Amino acid sequence: MKNVHDIIIRPIITESSMDQLAEKKYTFEVAKTANKVEIKKAIEEIFPGVKVDKVATMNMLGKIKRMGRSEGRRNNWKKAIVTLTESSKTIEFFEGLI
Repeated sequence: MKNVHDIIIRPIITESSMDQLAEKKYTFEVAKTANKVEIKKAIEEIFPGVKVDKVATMNMLGKIKRMGRSEGRRNNWKKAIVTLTESSKTIEFFEGLI
């Protein structure tokens, strides 16, 4: 079994993700091999009192970056947008950021 902290890597804090907090939608970077069921269980285990309604996942392509003449690519990664139920508690990590 995977560790929950190996599945949820970090929260994504951008302007658009902060706008979604009013709708109880939270954005995380997750492991590329994680599926929706694993992400849901990991969120509910890491944050007690939180009930997940649905999970939307996206595979994000790494950007092409240049350093002088040479060119490289950042790593590809996976993003998950987690929607909580209406009766669920909010995730306290994001409360001080609004």
